[in-house]
Amino acid sequence: MLQNTDLPPSAHGEPWFDDGNVILFAEDTASDAAVAFKVHRGVLARHSEIFQSMFELATPISGDIELTHGCPIVRMHDRPTELSALIRALYDGASFQHRSIQDFYHVAGILRLATKYFIPHLRREAIRHLLQIWPHTLDGHDRFVERAVNTPPVDDMTYPYVHPLHVLNLARETHVSIIVPSAFYFLSLYRLEDIIRADHPKLCIENPSRPSSELSAYDLKCYTLMFQHRIDVLLDFIRQRCVGKSPVQGCQGQPGLCQKAFNRLASKLSRSWGVRTGPLHYTVQAVEELADDPNVCAPCRRGFKADVIALRKEIWASLPAIVGLPSWEELERMDLTS
Repeated sequence: MLQNTDLPPSAHGEPWFDDGNVILFAEDTASDAAVAFKVHRGVLARHSEIFQSMFELATPISGDIELTHGCPIVRMHDRPTELSALIRALYDGASFQHRSIQDFYHVAGILRLATKYFIPHLRREAIRHLLQIWPHTLDGHDRFVERAVNTPPVDDMTYPYVHPLHVLNLARETHVSIIVPSAFYFLSLYRLEDIIRADHPKLCIENPSRPSSELSAYDLKCYTLMFQHRIDVLLDFIRQRCVGKSPVQGCQGQPGLCQKAFNRLASKLSRSWGVRTGPLHYTVQAVEELADDPNVCAPCRRGFKADVIALRKEIWASLPAIVGLPSWEELERMDLTS
């Protein structure tokens, strides 16, 4: 227990306001480091009823209250780095970036504590930031893939720098459902044995805010369903949308030429897909492949592209239900408007 004496300057965390009237004290169990934050109870209580209730209990008349620097001490069961980030976000506004995996850990810490202390505006900001990377729209998925293809590695980590298993476990921990379907979709691109070993470099970076690297029993089931769904969609696309595809009405090609081109496309797709192939991107590549075939007439190319656009929308709309969640629209209402 702390004594009623001044804390050493080495224990002063950021922020530390000389005119503050309450001290939040957090200990890092991993490093045994103790950090204190001198803040204004009114500022924190304004944003969180939980903080308000905690401060109401922290009165000098209680025998359990410790005092130092003329202020009551409130012991916090939080990681000091995350508590510091939360306090600074409440004073200065949140600042989220996506330059490396460390930026993910920063938003993870704020999301945890914004959820724990019921700070809805900060929780929504953190969720919206994560959705810029881990999409809830098909357009967002396409931007994700484009960045993954074109962004150079940072500290030997490829975009999006963080493993989808960590994103999934953070979403589960903080009850953010809208991130879960896309996290499972991208997680299903990894082999199960690799996930279970948990030795991917993105899973091994040490950070106090790192989520769990284990896949729960329930999420193993969801992973399996998503993996199988992804493979089924791929094979259905090749077998039902490409093999034996008939020319569109108004085909301008020579008799049988466009159909042969579709069969060649199906044959090539059948040989080129693998267990880590994502159908949403693969179908776009199929359109590009057909566009490069000079033997396909313009109406057939346009018809195939329109079919693929409709199919991709169907695939995306189906993802939440695969892992037992409601529609994207309902997820958005649950996590972004409540």
